[in-house]
Amino acid sequence: MEQQYIIKGGRPLAGEVTIGGAKNAALGILAAAIMSDETVTIDNLPDVRDINVLLNAIEDIGAIVDRVDRHTVRINGSTISSLVINSEFINKIRASYYLLGALLGKYKDAQVALPGGCDIGSRPIDQHIKGFEALGAKIVIEHGMIKASAQSLVGRHIYLDVVSVGATINIMLAAVLAEGKTIIENPAKEPHIVDVANFLNSMGANIKGAGTDVIRIVGVEKLSASEYSVIPDQIEAGTFMIAAAATKGDVLIKNVIPKHLEAISAKLIEIGAEVYEFDEAVRVSANRRLGHTQIKTQPYPGFPTDMQPQMATILAMGQGTSIVTENIFENRYKYVDELARMGASIKVEGNVAIIDGVSRFTGAAVSAPDLRAGAALVTAALVAEGFSTVDQIYYIERGYENFEGKLKALGADIEKVAVDDEKSMQKFKLRVG
Repeated sequence: MEQQYIIKGGRPLAGEVTIGGAKNAALGILAAAIMSDETVTIDNLPDVRDINVLLNAIEDIGAIVDRVDRHTVRINGSTISSLVINSEFINKIRASYYLLGALLGKYKDAQVALPGGCDIGSRPIDQHIKGFEALGAKIVIEHGMIKASAQSLVGRHIYLDVVSVGATINIMLAAVLAEGKTIIENPAKEPHIVDVANFLNSMGANIKGAGTDVIRIVGVEKLSASEYSVIPDQIEAGTFMIAAAATKGDVLIKNVIPKHLEAISAKLIEIGAEVYEFDEAVRVSANRRLGHTQIKTQPYPGFPTDMQPQMATILAMGQGTSIVTENIFENRYKYVDELARMGASIKVEGNVAIIDGVSRFTGAAVSAPDLRAGAALVTAALVAEGFSTVDQIYYIERGYENFEGKLKALGADIEKVAVDDEKSMQKFKLRVG
């Protein structure tokens, strides 16, 4: 039964919200967990669709997956019986390819269905393949599968032509059990790269330099048991920061690492919001219409591409003209037509969006084209006059746990209802007036 959000805009968000574990870190960590033959415990996992799909795939190949609770899992990779990952769900998520690096590193053999995920532009895996080949693997792509195999993996000097989070994680996974020393130059520096490296080190890997320009890995013979907690999700935190400022609210966002949010905080302050940092929380408030700025998405520590739709949404209701340049994915403006239904004035030319701020949004029926754009449309609906519906929310649920529940706790008028469920929609409209 397909579901949608129905939202009545106009209420400032206020209160406290607790951020979950980082989806993108957790996906790399779960793949890494199968590389040990001992039991690994991982907590602070977000309970979102991508994570659950990956856990099912890990179970499918014979590993033991014990869901201790919604946010904790125990994994033991000693019982893996198949090196072919091709379940019906797995090609729906990008991170399925991490299983390639993990299985190749551990067993020198792996086959994984080519990945899917949100359609926000081509995300080539050529850098992954280049890294695996440098370590000594043979790669064949046929029948929609990537097949990797090696007699042995030997550490090498690998230079990435483009900064790729996926390739950096995948090469790290394969290299930790390779012979000798691997050096990755021009790696991604995102917080979740550091988190995956820290997790591997907690199992006995020898990785230095994650988060810097050069990662150095000395191969070890085996990985052992570990208990590990996933870092907080900077994108979930950023999404709530923007929702707080857009609705002229006042929200304390807890369980965050403020350093990871600096690019977002800086832009919010620049347009006139107030951001206060604490040790493990940020507080965001705004009491007037915000201004305009320029944004260019960049690899970390630059402004994250995953925050671009949310930021464009708040700029679309600001004063003046803003310019957003998308440098990471070429298909990231599909939400612009949806925002236009609410009254936004945005022109897209190539990878640049020119945003003329408008003084109000009005409610409309819109459709989430992908995960982060979906969150941006929900933010727009929270500000718009009257009622909005957002459908295709399964995209949003890929990366946000209990999104509507957390918003409701901050005072938002939002409900999850079945598509075409007129009765529930009428009930909601009567209740919130």
